[in-house]
Amino acid sequence: MRQENRSPVTFMTMGIAGFFLAGFFLLVVFGAQTYRGIVQGQTENNHTRELLGYLATCARANDSEGALQIGTYGDGSMLVIADGTSGYAFRIYRYEGSLVEDYGPMDSEVNPETAMVIGETDIFWIEERQEGVFVVTTDAGTVLFHTRSGV
Repeated sequence: MRQENRSPVTFMTMGIAGFFLAGFFLLVVFGAQTYRGIVQGQTENNHTRELLGYLATCARANDSEGALQIGTYGDGSMLVIADGTSGYAFRIYRYEGSLVEDYGPMDSEVNPETAMVIGETDIFWIEERQEGVFVVTTDAGTVLFHTRSGV
């Protein structure tokens, strides 16, 4: 039977290597948590920009005299944007925690089951501050836009 004689230098070398290995793992964990926080913040920022930007872009794309109307749906607002003189309109409203958009005849009932989901929001409210200036509020924030045609 052979006895191994371990010197204090061997234990110290293994201790230092273990210390560096533990430090490396802590650094990786800290970096991963920091990265996760940055990505989450960027995702929330993108969500805010896409939701509010989409509303303003949609309204401006169909900006003509009398194209924008504000209505109500459920406990919030509904933005009705006429599609030219076709008699059809884009209707944007909140349904079951999501902001949705459907397209159909202006005088028809909305059909939320077939509507396209734009994004998640618990609040959707529109008000006209003055002639042609609208304020749209969602839980992502508030956007102010001005129509070129007035209303």
